[in-house]
Amino acid sequence: MNAATWIAIYMPIFILLFIVLPQQRTIRNSVFLKIRRRKGVIDMTNEMIKKYIGRNCHISTGSFGISIEGEIIEVNEKWIEVRTKKGSQLINSEFIQNIKIRSN
Repeated sequence: MNAATWIAIYMPIFILLFIVLPQQRTIRNSVFLKIRRRKGVIDMTNEMIKKYIGRNCHISTGSFGISIEGEIIEVNEKWIEVRTKKGSQLINSEFIQNIKIRSN
C-alpha cells in the first residue's frame, strides 16, 4: 500500500483516539468535579418533580447527551423512575438539566 492509503486509513482513527475521546473525558470529569465541590449549595428537592407523577415528560441531562421521554412513575431521594416505550428507567436527579411536560 502507498502512503496515501495509510494516511486515509489511520489518520481518522488517530484523531478519534487521541483528540476527540480525551476531550470528552475531560469535559465529563470537570462536570463531576463541579458537582462534588458544591458544598454550600442546597440540593434540589424532589417536591417539584413529585407533582408531575403520572404525567408524560421529556427529561434531558444536557451535556451528558441523554434525553428520555416517558411517564414519571416514582420519585425517591435522588432517583426518578420513568416508564418509557423500552421499559422502566431510573435517572439520577442531580444530573437533570430540564424537564418538559408533554400534553397528552
